[in-house]
Amino acid sequence: MSSKKESGSSNYYKEPGPKLSAESPFESMMERFRFAADILKLDEGMFQYLASPVKQVIVSIPVVMDDGRIEVFEGYRVIHDNVLGPSKGGIRFAPDVNLEEVKALASWMTWKCAVVNVPFGGAKGGVRCNPKELSKTELERLTRRYTASLLEVFGPDKDIPAPDMNTNEQVMAWIMDTFSMNSQRTETAVVTGKPIILGGSQGRKEATGRGVVTVTLAALNKMGLMPNKSTVVVQGFGNVGSVSAQLMYEQGAKIIAVSDISGGYYNDGGLNIPEMFEYSQKNGNTLEGYPDAEQISNQHILELECDVLIPAAKEDQISRENAHKVQAKIIAEGANGPVTANADSILEEKGIMVIPDILANAGGVTVSYFEWVQDRQGYFWTEERVNRRLNRMMRNAFDNLYGVSEEHKITLRQAAYVYAINRVATTLKLRGIYA
Repeated sequence: MSSKKESGSSNYYKEPGPKLSAESPFESMMERFRFAADILKLDEGMFQYLASPVKQVIVSIPVVMDDGRIEVFEGYRVIHDNVLGPSKGGIRFAPDVNLEEVKALASWMTWKCAVVNVPFGGAKGGVRCNPKELSKTELERLTRRYTASLLEVFGPDKDIPAPDMNTNEQVMAWIMDTFSMNSQRTETAVVTGKPIILGGSQGRKEATGRGVVTVTLAALNKMGLMPNKSTVVVQGFGNVGSVSAQLMYEQGAKIIAVSDISGGYYNDGGLNIPEMFEYSQKNGNTLEGYPDAEQISNQHILELECDVLIPAAKEDQISRENAHKVQAKIIAEGANGPVTANADSILEEKGIMVIPDILANAGGVTVSYFEWVQDRQGYFWTEERVNRRLNRMMRNAFDNLYGVSEEHKITLRQAAYVYAINRVATTLKLRGIYA
């Protein structure tokens, strides 16, 4: 029997979604949609169109396991919207994947793409399986059969998958190859998040963290604060958190605290982020035992007085219980859903600007778009060009949302949904309904 392995460990961008209600994830997503629809005064017909997925596909995936037995898995692909362009969204492999969750995440991808003005609609896919229990060869057979079952759905002009929970660049390579073999031509643009040698993009590893920093700098500017005179706290030292900390450090900001799974590390004189990154890499990707800082709890790190707080670890970190203790001027949501819905009003009353995850961590999907563009051109950009274009798109997106929030006197989170839904609805009105 082949050794089992987990497919999800990699340090590049992915396209996951926010934590949703376990009871009704799609209804949880619709609550945000309804608020924006009310402000925009969408008529009932337009509301129903934008609320309904364009296509929902369920497939059975028979796989010959390494011991010769056949096991059948269930796979999903939901295209929520394709008004702005081909649909785009990740594929997740997890034992609790279900159609309602995939529908909700597809909807979220529609609004996320619209927020950053990427010409994609939203989609999501998944296979109900436990990748930890699958060998690499079993995982490859599952991926290829899933792809073969969706050949009529996928395509560089139709629907473009990407990595998500427990999938990675190897899985994307298998999808690309399966699609290409059936198309009888190499079709690199059918997926993003591929290895660079197969048409992946430079700058992808840092894309999400770089996007977080771009919108943070824009927010500091709106508040009249200088990066080199600002204090920053970063919760989480994985790919997004470490890149965010490093880039803010390079801007001259004083990083007074960071944390990882081993706890928080605080130094009011400022931490040496390059040194901490090197320490973590040499110490099994953990900061445990780092000497030049005072160790504090992961909870305490959220309550430190600072100009910028970047929660880049897990969801539900700032809730009704601790929101009143937060002392930051700006919160930039590097993770998905680090601020709970019932904490938003508390932070708003305190005058804290929250840059929502739907914008703050959209650097990943933006560079996914760049990868697709480069594949279609057959011409690849330098990392410097990728970063320059990413910074411009993220800054423009922030400015757009800030303008909407000022116009309607609403938070940036509310403005994100108002802006995105208005963009899709306006495009739909111009295109009309095909009969």
